[in-house]
Amino acid sequence: MCGIVGYIGKRDAIPILMDGLKTLEYRGYDSAGLVGFKGEEVVFEKAVGRVANLDEKIDKHGGFSGNIGIAHTRWATHGGVTELNAHPHTGCNQNIFLVHNGIIENYQKIKDKLIETGHRFYSETDTEVLAHLIEELRDKDNILLEDAVRLALQKIKGTYGLVVVDKRNPYKMVIARNFSPLILGVGKDEFIVASDATAILRSTSSVIYLNDGEIAVLEPDKYRIFNIDNEQVDRTPEELDWDIETAKKGDFPHYMLKEIYEEPEAIKNSIRGRLDLENGKAVLGGLSSIKEDLSKIDRLHISACGTAYIAGLVGEYMIEEYAGVPVEVDYASEVRYRKPIFGKRDAMLTISQSGETADTLAALYEAKEKGILTLGIVNAVGSTISRETGAGVYQHIGPEIGVASTKSFVSQLSILALLTVYIGRKKGMSLVMGKRILDELSRIPEKMERLLKLNDGIKELANRYAGYNNFLYMGRKYNFPMALEGALKIKEIAYVHAEGYASGEMKHGPIALIDKNFPSLIICPQDSVYEKNISNIEEIKARGGIVIAIGTEGDDRIRNLVDDVIYIPKTLEMLTPILVSLPLHLFAYHVGVKKGYDVDKPRNLAKSVTVE
Repeated sequence: MCGIVGYIGKRDAIPILMDGLKTLEYRGYDSAGLVGFKGEEVVFEKAVGRVANLDEKIDKHGGFSGNIGIAHTRWATHGGVTELNAHPHTGCNQNIFLVHNGIIENYQKIKDKLIETGHRFYSETDTEVLAHLIEELRDKDNILLEDAVRLALQKIKGTYGLVVVDKRNPYKMVIARNFSPLILGVGKDEFIVASDATAILRSTSSVIYLNDGEIAVLEPDKYRIFNIDNEQVDRTPEELDWDIETAKKGDFPHYMLKEIYEEPEAIKNSIRGRLDLENGKAVLGGLSSIKEDLSKIDRLHISACGTAYIAGLVGEYMIEEYAGVPVEVDYASEVRYRKPIFGKRDAMLTISQSGETADTLAALYEAKEKGILTLGIVNAVGSTISRETGAGVYQHIGPEIGVASTKSFVSQLSILALLTVYIGRKKGMSLVMGKRILDELSRIPEKMERLLKLNDGIKELANRYAGYNNFLYMGRKYNFPMALEGALKIKEIAYVHAEGYASGEMKHGPIALIDKNFPSLIICPQDSVYEKNISNIEEIKARGGIVIAIGTEGDDRIRNLVDDVIYIPKTLEMLTPILVSLPLHLFAYHVGVKKGYDVDKPRNLAKSVTVE
């Protein structure tokens, strides 16, 4: 969730850039950087971790008052989390500087040619290629910066939100967009460029949206827009009727709904660059330092709280079935107190969106004290769990504002699927199986997008059931944990009493609750336990119970058995929980809204539980 900020005008650039970066921190990142010019004087700093680390470096340049600069928050795609890989990037002569969001698909081919002509590269990124290519074109033919940018973009394949400056002309900035957001804020004798409106609104509400394939040249008092074929584009500013909080929320009434709609993108971000489809392998750079130790583990302990714990339960099924490694999943709050037995070749995986969950940290410290391998799945870069674990995997999904975990949950499930393949391929999983899982995982975001089209229907369903005070959620195998997730969400958001059960346990107690006022939601995709779930549905209906089912598209049989059904697309059995998540989240959301509750901030709950 990289962030871009650029400024050209009459004010001091650095305070505006730093304020913009801090505003964009909610998007998620792992490093930050900035460059500013004042005549021949240059401020060029980068820092790993929080924007505050960059701020400390910038403070050393007190008194600098340049009127042009660019800044960036990055999360790693090409290359690890290092200062060299952070933006801005520059060419050999350190005249051209740029920041970039997106991916240059043919960067290696261009890089090889530039190396042949004498260019030296210092980072592992695809972005640095753009800086050298623009430098090569500008200096070789002595052309204008905007022409060099345009010609460079004609040579690349990929996506970009791009801002370029040249130290030799500190009165000009060139920006370009192709499938990566970039907004131009228009002030009085100044321009502010950003990847998100939140970084602009403190200065101006007058904005211009670039379309894909468009380039703009900015000078303090004027701008010009043209396309990649050098054809002039007429575009006038429009007014944003937003405040900063509204900008973050967009057109959605609640953060929770916005974040449910971001679930497909969250999965894309979590798996981007991590699928080696040709070799059927998961590429998890954050685990490279422990890959040999991880391949030798005898048992994996997963420790987490709340929804992250439920993700761990799904991971248990995945890893045991496909990687052949025994897994134990514990509530982190219980690990310290039950005196767990760790073997020498055990490992502990901690899962936490914030990376600061107190109970999960305590479990991690317990494992470290016993000397076993530790790893983590976290979203917050630089968080305590990310620092304390031996290795780990970042979710890369940006902030999750709503208290109830939604997009973070599906991200965690996706990463657990990657981890299954990562370990499994070292433990005997076949190439064919590895390719099959990863190929289907790559298709999940598109299937999630299709599920979002069911929102209106799920809203109508939720409105009909919002008057019930009790629910029974049930599922088997991979979807037993999803019954827990569905019940947890409707408890959190709608304050409805709900029980999550393994379907096979229904006859061992819960069936006593069934009557016409106690609806059951059965997760029943067409998988290896489909017939078992059908039997459970028939038992509930025989007792006058109401049944909502989540089934597989094309399953007409289930439609004739239940009162209502929500269909999900067909996928691998191990990946069905990811698709099931979205309708469960939407159902709970709409029930909560119908009841008039603040679904973003449920009573008595906090986003990050940092106390025991």
